[in-house]
Parts: sequence; C-alpha cells; structure tokens
Amino acid sequence: MAAACCYAARGSARPGLRRRSALGFVAGVFVAFLLTSSTGDGRMPTDVIEPPAGSMKTRTVPHPIPYQGSKRNLAADILRYFPPQFTTLIEPFAGSAAITIAAAVNGLGERYHINDLNKPLMNLWRAIIETPDVIAARYETLWRDQLHDPRAFYDLVRDDFNRTGKPDLFLYLLARCVKGSVRYNSQGEFNQSPDNRRQGMQPETMRLQIMGVSYYLKGKTTVTSLDYRDVLDQATPDNLVYMDPPYQGVCGNRDSRYLQNVQFYEFAQALEALNRRRIRYLVSYDGRTGDKVYGERLPDELNLTLIELYAGRSSQATLLGRDDVTIESLYLSPSLADELAHVPIVYRYTRGEQLCLMEGRA
Repeated sequence: MAAACCYAARGSARPGLRRRSALGFVAGVFVAFLLTSSTGDGRMPTDVIEPPAGSMKTRTVPHPIPYQGSKRNLAADILRYFPPQFTTLIEPFAGSAAITIAAAVNGLGERYHINDLNKPLMNLWRAIIETPDVIAARYETLWRDQLHDPRAFYDLVRDDFNRTGKPDLFLYLLARCVKGSVRYNSQGEFNQSPDNRRQGMQPETMRLQIMGVSYYLKGKTTVTSLDYRDVLDQATPDNLVYMDPPYQGVCGNRDSRYLQNVQFYEFAQALEALNRRRIRYLVSYDGRTGDKVYGERLPDELNLTLIELYAGRSSQATLLGRDDVTIESLYLSPSLADELAHVPIVYRYTRGEQLCLMEGRA
C-alpha cells in the first residue's frame, strides 16, 4: 500500500479502543475494501478517499493572522476527532486560533474561549472579533503608508508597537514579518525582522479575512490572556479543550518565540487533573520529521490515545531540497477516546498520502 500514517493507542488499551482495533473502522467490511482496493500505484480510489457531503470545510476558513506554528493546514484532520456534541471549545494556547475558527465555520460547538499569555495577540483577536471594520480600516491605512519605503516604515511601526501595544500595529507586523514568526527580546519587545520580499496581505483580502472571523465568532467568544492552568480550571465535562502548547525544548529556555514557559512535568500534571474530572481534550504536542524526533512523548500513565497526522514537507525541507515529511502527534484524552469508540468516524486520505487506521496497543 501507499505510505500510511498509523493511528495507534498509547497506554493500556481500554475496551472501546480494543473494539476499534478489532474493527479497524466502523465497519469491518469498509476496512477490507480499503485494504484491497488500491489503484496499484499506492493511491486509493477516488470514490473511497473523497470525504462525503457535509464533511469538514478546508478552503473557506478565514485566516487573518499569519502565525508560525498555526494548525490551519491540519485543522480539517483534527476536527475529525471532535465529539458530536459539546458546548464550549476552549483553546488555552490559541495563537492563530485556527482550530477555533475552523470549528465555528463547521458549526461545531456553541461557544468558544480563546486564550494566550501573549496579551497583545489577544487584544488583536478581540479587535478582530468585536470591531472588524475599525481594525480592517487601520490595517489598510498602515499598509498604504508603507509603500514609499516598506523597510523603514516597518521599523517605525515596530518601535511604536513596543511602546503602545496597539492591535492594528501588531496586525501589520504579523503580516510583514519573516514567516509570520513572533519573536521577543529579553525585555519582552517584539524584535522580528520584516520579510523584505513581500508587503503583507493586500488590504482587500485582509478585510475579507477579518470580517469572516467576526461573522463566525462575534457574540459567542470569550477572549482572555491567562495562565493556561487557570483556563483549564474553568473547563467542565460538557466542554472540549484543544491544546497546542509551545514546542518542547524551546519554551523552557525562554525561547524568543514564546512568552509562556510551559514545563513538561507541570503540563502532564494539568492533563492528569483533567482526566480526574473527565474533561474531554485533544493535545498537539510532539512529532517527527524524517529521522528527527522532536518533543518528549506524553507519559503512558495519562492513558492517552495517540494519533499521528501527516503534515507534509516542511518549508525547511523544501528549501533544502529534501524529501523529509513531518508527522505531528495528536493525543486524545481517555474520556474523549471512549466516546469516539462508539461514534462513526469518517476516515479519508489527506493530501493523497494518508490512510487512517486505529490500532489498539497494550
């Protein structure tokens, strides 16, 4: 068969997961059909791999904030592991809020709570959601004012932002900076350089993106800038929590990309507390690119279910002319995995490369 991404359970295999392992998919016949119906060149037939009507939307999700590490490209795959019903979706490490926006576009959840310790970022999200016309107009003014000397103008805006923290200035910087990568110096000042090859998203396009987010989130979204543990304390069993914390191995050393210091042990403790309260959650936490593994796997004692998502070739691999692909880990909480064991889930190829299988592993 073609290169497949193996979806396996970590920790002790619960009865529900064993049933999924035995069946593979919801129906054993469907599994057999998939495993015997490749086209000969490793691809699956179109009628098998195409998602059915009503499946996750991937091309109509607004995306006003370019942000390094965003799960925008994996959102449709992650949303497939959402439960059928929950009241509020909580993102304690929201960043680009890609999962929250995708969930809202797909009608998943009734309310949303986005949080990030980066207060200027949350102020920007608040402006986008609550006053979209104002922030779009201010961005357009900045964008047009830069045209006479984009590099010098960027430096002026960056200095002004570090003094004032204004949301419109931050949006402009994010649209112009290298790789959409937020970086801060030891004084907490934004110090990322501009990408001199581009001038940032066109104002007309930015306005459409901003208005789209506001349409889906206004009136039903809470925006905060708290420690993630304080946010998790507010979660209830009828909520769903999605977490994409800063990369391991960098945040503990105060990497300039992140304001929040997330320690592995403390994070594992927080997940254990969620398990005791039977809170449903998903965590994007580690993975691998080629032979390189990044991040420490979460402890087996948490009894999580590990899903491996095909993320394609990284920009760095493309730049270096390498064929290494990135696989990102997605962990499901015990309560969520138990619930999904009894719910039909549509599996499909993703970008022509991936066959999703669930295997119980003791």
